[in-house]
Amino acid sequence: MSTTSQELLKSFDHLPASEKREVASEIIRRTFALDRDQLDETQLTALYAEFAVDDRRLAEEVIEDYERGLVGEDAR
Repeated sequence: MSTTSQELLKSFDHLPASEKREVASEIIRRTFALDRDQLDETQLTALYAEFAVDDRRLAEEVIEDYERGLVGEDAR
């Protein structure tokens, strides 16, 4: 993954959930070249749930990295 992509993902992580949903909807709309009104709410709900799982996994990874850093600092 490029540095720019990583920076974009980090910025995305700091958005509130409502803004993440808006970004996800826009990505989906542009990817499939559909108007938001044409997207099935069930599909959107599933995609939001998938994003939530990804967000949780990423947050857990970041917390684990932070914890390892703290342990490393304490060991010094």
